[in-house]
Formats: sequence, C-alpha cells, structure tokens
Amino acid sequence: MKYTETAPKLFMNTGTRFPKQIIWAMGVIKQSCAKVNLDLGLLDPQIAKGIIEASKEVMEGKFDDKVIVDVFQTGSGTGLNMNINEIIAERATELTGKNVHPNDHVNLGQSSNDTVPTAIRIAAVKTAYENLLPAYEKISSTLSQKGKEFDQIVKSGRTHLRDALPVTLGQELTSYADAFKHDLENLKGILEYVKELPIGGTAVGTGLNAHPEFQERVITEINKLTSMGFKPANKFRGLKLLTDLLTLSGILRTSAVNLYRLGQDIRLMFSGPMTGFNEIDLPSQEEIAGSSIMPGKTNPVTVEASLLISAQVVGLDHAVQFASMLGEFELAMGVPLIGYDVVTEEILLAEAFNKISDLVVKGIVPNVDKMKKYAESSPSLVTIISPIIGYDKASKIGKQLARGMSIREALRELGYKDEEIDKILDLNRLVKPGFPAK
Repeated sequence: MKYTETAPKLFMNTGTRFPKQIIWAMGVIKQSCAKVNLDLGLLDPQIAKGIIEASKEVMEGKFDDKVIVDVFQTGSGTGLNMNINEIIAERATELTGKNVHPNDHVNLGQSSNDTVPTAIRIAAVKTAYENLLPAYEKISSTLSQKGKEFDQIVKSGRTHLRDALPVTLGQELTSYADAFKHDLENLKGILEYVKELPIGGTAVGTGLNAHPEFQERVITEINKLTSMGFKPANKFRGLKLLTDLLTLSGILRTSAVNLYRLGQDIRLMFSGPMTGFNEIDLPSQEEIAGSSIMPGKTNPVTVEASLLISAQVVGLDHAVQFASMLGEFELAMGVPLIGYDVVTEEILLAEAFNKISDLVVKGIVPNVDKMKKYAESSPSLVTIISPIIGYDKASKIGKQLARGMSIREALRELGYKDEEIDKILDLNRLVKPGFPAK
C-alpha cells in the first residue's frame, strides 16, 4: 500500500483516527460503485466481484485497524480515500488472484473530491438514525414523564438566582422536554438535506471520467445497502459547500446548550444537603464515592460528565464552522475534519442523553417539604397582592418581607381574613394564570 505507507510522513501523525461510521460509509460507497461499474460493463466481472466482497469486509470492520491515515490530512480527504482504495485492492487481489488496482479499478468513476464528502454525509445520517434519534426520543419522553409525575410539586421559582414566584418541578422539567422535542424536529429536517449526495461529481462536479448515469445508479445501490433514502445532490454544491453538515452541527450545538442548562439546574437543586438547595435527591449517584477524601459525600457525577460533553460539542461545532469556510471555487478543504467532528458530536450527545435519562432524570426524588418551604417563604409572593394595592406599595411590602415579615402578616395588614389568606396562598393556584387575590 504505497500511498498509505507514504502519507503519514506528510500528513499529521496525531493518532486521531476516523470513527468506524466513516470507514463503514467508505465501504458502502466502494461496494456500490463497483456494482454500478460492473452493471455498466466498465469492470471485469471477477475484479468487480473481488472489490464488492472486499468492500463488504470493510463495512464489517475487518480492516478498521488498517485505516491509519490521520484525520489531520489533506483537506479533500484524499488520504482516507486512497487508504481505503489500497485496502480493498489488496484484499480483492487476494480473493480473485487478479491484479486489482486501487485507482484504475477500486476508484473507477470516482475522485476523493466526491467520495469523501459523500461518505461523511452517509456516516452522519447513519449515526443519527442508529444513535442520536433514539437518544433524543428517550430524553424528551423521560423529561415529559417525570414532568407529569411532578406536576403538583410546587417549588420556588428563581430568576437571577433570586427568589421568584412559585413554579412546579414538573413545569421546569417539561420545559426542557419541549426544547429537546424541537431540536429533534430540526434534526429530522436537516437530515433530509444531508442525505443529498454528490457522488458522481468526480474532481470538480462535472462528472468527467464517470458514466452519465453514475450518480443516480450509485445512490440506488447505496439505498439498497442502507435503506436510508439518500438522494442526488447538486454535485457542484455538494463538493464545494459542506454547510448542510454545518447546519446539522449547529442543531447539535443548540442541544448541547439545552443539555448544559438542564444539568446546571439539576446540580443546583441537588446541591447541599446542608448548605445548598437540597430540593432533590439522586440515589443513582451514590453508587460510587463522590470524594476521594470525604467519606459518604455524594456528587452529581453523571450530570457533570454531561456538562463536559456539552462543552466538547460546542467546541467541535466551532471547529466545524471554521472548517466549513476552508476551500475555494470547486472544492471544500475541511472535509475530513468536518466528518470526524460531526460524527463525534452525534456520538457524544447520544451517550449524554441516554445516561442523563436513565441515571439522573428517572431517579429524581423531590424533597417536597423543602420545596414547599422555599415556595411559601419567597418575598416575591408580594406579586400576588400587587394588582390590588399597586406596584409601588407592593414594592415597599416586598422590602419588609425580605427583612423577615411574612406574606400572611402583610395580607392581614391589608385587611384580609385568615380564610381569605389561605385561599390566596394556595400554592397550586399560584402556578397557573389568573389573579388569586381577586
């Protein structure tokens, strides 16, 4: 494998290797192209059969350890394409006894400029379908279920990290469920764009040295192997612009931010037990020691791991943004890095969603009494009487509440009877629209 042996001397040698999803996608492409070239009478049947069998073995992961080129290589991904071509040619030669050439035979009708942009799109769609979409469904449904379960558990709302009007724990959780549901719908939408493949464009999009029917025929074969509904792209756009993948990455970044916010809220509610909010417990987090020096300490370890994933996804998205700007005229020059980063983002988020759902959200145990106490003692409850006495007078009473006066005392001074006060301070009425003081 002459090219593969020489390339590491010129590319970076960081040890950053392509994920198995991208290697699998390259196998899909090579098998599909060989089948089409066979059907068109452009390949010797025995050679085509050898390439097809070797490509299947690539898809099965048998040669993952032989894909040795670094992700940080030539921006078109030629290193990856030639590494795969040489693996398949060598194996096809063994299978057929014929001299199978990596360029003349395996790469027939192709260029690195169309195969690798096609492969990273296939890999991104595969990873989304197999890992990410189910994880989105899990986190949104888990949050919705727990939101319904905790819909009557009232707690103090907080704005600017200061006491605010009451909300329910269910309302807080279902807000995140709604966010992830929207992210999921956005993801499904962009995947239809990512499914447009530029294979057949060869070097610059014109399709020179490929059969005129090559693109549509190859995509038909790809769909037979994957059942994912890929479509022909405008070949010129698909080679020069990877902004469909940039948009996909942007949705993943948005979800990472939503996940980060969820994790921060859970950490704060779990803080304590004596000097924090101590509003919830997370029994699953007690399974490992929270501290190497403080026996019995429990930390939100799964939540914090998800925060690290959130940070990484946001960073990878920024790299995708930068890499998407690389290139001029007919070719994108950030192809291998974009493919690596987007697939990595998908894998990371899927893992975080699954772990947060199973080990955190499902295990939330509300400290109902503590939440109720906070809700009833919030100075912001003066908002209830603001529509009656006006904002300015209510602000003065609010300052008294902050110094220790209870809302009950304030309402008595305004002439309300105890039974009226009980009705006004019914927490379940305070988490719904309306004017409870009227």
